[in-house]
Amino acid sequence: MNSDTTTARTIVIVGGGHNGLVAAAYLAAAGRTVTVLERLDHVGGAAVSAQAFEGIDARLSRYSYLVSMLPTRIIRELGLDISLIRRRYSSYTPEPGTDRGLLVDNGDPAATVRSFESIGAGADAAAWADFYDGTSRVAHALFPTVCDPLLTRDEAKRALDDDRLWASIVEEPIGRHVEASFRHDLVRGVALTDGLIGTFAPADDETLAANRCFLYHVIGNETGDWDVPVGGMGAVSGALERAARQAGASIVTGALVTSITPDGEVRYRRGETEHTLAAGTVLAGVAPHVLAGLLGEAPPEKPEGSQVKVNLLLTRLPALRESGVDPAAAFGGTFHINETYSQLETAYRAASAGDVPDPLPAEIYCHSLSDPSILSPELAATGAHTLTVFALHTPDRMITAENADAMRARLQASVLASLNSVLAEPIEPLLLADADGAPTIETKTTRDIETALNMPGGNIFHGPLDWPFAESADDLVSAAQRWGVATRHPRILLCGSGARRGGAVSGIGGHNAAMAVLEGD
Repeated sequence: MNSDTTTARTIVIVGGGHNGLVAAAYLAAAGRTVTVLERLDHVGGAAVSAQAFEGIDARLSRYSYLVSMLPTRIIRELGLDISLIRRRYSSYTPEPGTDRGLLVDNGDPAATVRSFESIGAGADAAAWADFYDGTSRVAHALFPTVCDPLLTRDEAKRALDDDRLWASIVEEPIGRHVEASFRHDLVRGVALTDGLIGTFAPADDETLAANRCFLYHVIGNETGDWDVPVGGMGAVSGALERAARQAGASIVTGALVTSITPDGEVRYRRGETEHTLAAGTVLAGVAPHVLAGLLGEAPPEKPEGSQVKVNLLLTRLPALRESGVDPAAAFGGTFHINETYSQLETAYRAASAGDVPDPLPAEIYCHSLSDPSILSPELAATGAHTLTVFALHTPDRMITAENADAMRARLQASVLASLNSVLAEPIEPLLLADADGAPTIETKTTRDIETALNMPGGNIFHGPLDWPFAESADDLVSAAQRWGVATRHPRILLCGSGARRGGAVSGIGGHNAAMAVLEGD
């Protein structure tokens, strides 16, 4: 085999996040020479577990934390040893200023109806079932296509075969669908939140950014369920790393890529040593904004994230105002805080004006209720639990180099105040103390995420989400276009969350980049 042939079959993957590992596993198994370059001292990107608190034996999913979009097809084809736990409870939402709340219990539909009635939203109970029957039909139509070449818009619409539902989710602002479906402010808010995770948009969003976010949050594996990975997100990346290495991929950590050329030359620095690799194809697991910089091109507009994440470790679960609801049930799904429809809209307007929303809308999940293995047996035996808070409408534009520390502290205080407003007791006394006596709480702003993970603007999707279909067949000429991973350079493909159908911990971007390479043979 001559050197040109060898180079043509050589793949360099820039970024060792979960997508890069998926691509590496597929391509190495197909006989390619694969090198993954990761700037950190470990792979996994945002899908990692960490001992966040000194002297406390608990491994938290520090950034990403639930799994919905990772296709069972990828798990099966790569032979991944991953266990996912389905949560019984969908969500609990306290009604602000009252001792009532809405508990959506997937295991007891009758109890869910009674909960709707208890907050004066009985008329919305049947509408709730109809609304999510609609999202289920969208999921059944579209999710099976995400690991195949892209459909066109017309083909996707025909696959759904429901023009009214298509218009409600794909063509008109999602807020209009929510408002038409429900009457109660709290119920409307719970439905809307799936369109706002990491996305700064109003309910009546003419750009349809909230629609695209909503779509990806409700179609995962044809159910839309968000599952808990046993062992934390690090177990997911660990399984992918093992698959890539066993297939023959080379993984180089501590490798800072400094430039990429359109003809496949990749320069990187490891320690004090400069290296150059020649590749037939370069897969970019970094955000498109970062890729442009590595190519020496003017980058597209910098994306913007809009969330703050707070990890807490508690001595026990907090008590609720509503005495009839078990905290284990309330925190067993997604716990919504100050996320009524009107509160979300007020928060968006406040943040647009440069203010931190008060109250700050947020949602919580408790990993340790479903999977106590992330805690040491001794810690779990004490009744300790983790809580992860994900707050909305905190756009990156609020944070500067000058105010980063002060804004982190302010956002953390706002999260705690928002949480305390719906509890029967303050959360602060329940925080464990670490080895230094400090409370076990850590806050990650968009700027912290950009610094740690090289995600521009702290955008957890690497940039604006795209529809999981192409506008027309004219956009599907090359293999890279058909798989949604094209750049303007034929030898440079996207393989991360910035690929079409990317976003979340899915591996779809990595899978589709690998398929584009193999189709191009």
